[in-house]
Amino acid sequence: MPVCESEVESLSKRNKSAVLFSLCHFTTAHTELKSRSYHMQCKPLADAGVAVHYVSPANVNASGGEMNFIRLPPVKGRMQTLLAMPSLLRTLLRLRAGLYHFQDPELLPVALVMKLAFRKRIVFDCYEDFASMAYTMRGLPRFLRPLVAKLTNAMQKLAAIVFDGVMTADPFTLRRVARTGSSAKLTFYNFPNLDFFPAPVRVAKDFDLVYRGGLSRRAGTWLLLDAVRLLAVHGKATRVLLIGYCDDSATEAALREDIRMLGLAAAVEIRGRIEHGDTAKSFGRARIGICPLQDIPKFRVNIPVKVFEYWACALPVVASNLPPIRPFFKNVGGGMLYAPDDVKALAQSIAWLLDHPEAAARMGQRGRAAIETRFTHRSEVRKLLRFYANLAARA
Repeated sequence: MPVCESEVESLSKRNKSAVLFSLCHFTTAHTELKSRSYHMQCKPLADAGVAVHYVSPANVNASGGEMNFIRLPPVKGRMQTLLAMPSLLRTLLRLRAGLYHFQDPELLPVALVMKLAFRKRIVFDCYEDFASMAYTMRGLPRFLRPLVAKLTNAMQKLAAIVFDGVMTADPFTLRRVARTGSSAKLTFYNFPNLDFFPAPVRVAKDFDLVYRGGLSRRAGTWLLLDAVRLLAVHGKATRVLLIGYCDDSATEAALREDIRMLGLAAAVEIRGRIEHGDTAKSFGRARIGICPLQDIPKFRVNIPVKVFEYWACALPVVASNLPPIRPFFKNVGGGMLYAPDDVKALAQSIAWLLDHPEAAARMGQRGRAAIETRFTHRSEVRKLLRFYANLAARA
């Protein structure tokens, strides 16, 4: 029998000693606590009274209060992942959780065994459109990419047929499997958890621009550098903070060399990955959030989380005009959109915001208000709790 929203809200207000149901999230790929699986999903669920087991290679020192952390030995490469699957399966079965939740596509074989052989309740969180990602997969010959994309799409549909539930981070990915199978379907948006994004305070602005995410040509990193160089040529020196990672050491070396060759070594600071809890503090040091993603299949589907995080920090945002984020900009008025490959338009948008700080501040405030009142993590957690409660209640 479905659990209604009022019942879920009542359940979530119970004393934490009253366990609603048990959930196990498992991953072998992520060696740190991921923002979506941990900060946005598992931690809020544990706070609401769900018994959560978090199985991963992440080195977590604290007990996590309401959460049970089980650390797996780190694995590297597909072969090690495959060899580690029997041990992982034994660990998961010992937990006897009511629901099992995973995100890694490479763990589909383990999840299928758990469902078909052991009749466990399984939810696949297809948080990226993995099928479209195949078109830019490094190390995969270009002529094979369409075939891999079709196979990946078939695997996503198989998950929708076999498993009890399928989640996505955007409605575009969900459309691929919405009419497939009888599994429960949910779009869980990556809206920021305001426990980690408190109301912004005035601090010194060390940077004009901040970008967080993958550092690559497909993510628009080189386009951003060209825009910063164009601004410098026109007498507008701009300080940039790049937070993120490159695909490999060769890409990072090329990025640093191009920054030097463009004469931007003093203007651009590259920082590696940061803890989720440090995001708001780092973003707060900048005036504008940048999202220069290129027009490739993946970015025509997935909603960039960074835009919501910039708004949570009351930053105006300059973003490439792509379908997933366009409706949010139209409804919020929290920044400016430009054509994804137009470096001149990107530079002009940045310059305008820097030259009109009061208007930029109003855009940032509108973005923060939208995160507080409309695009709320709180409402997403209620949806998720209702979704899981209904699955747990199935006979």
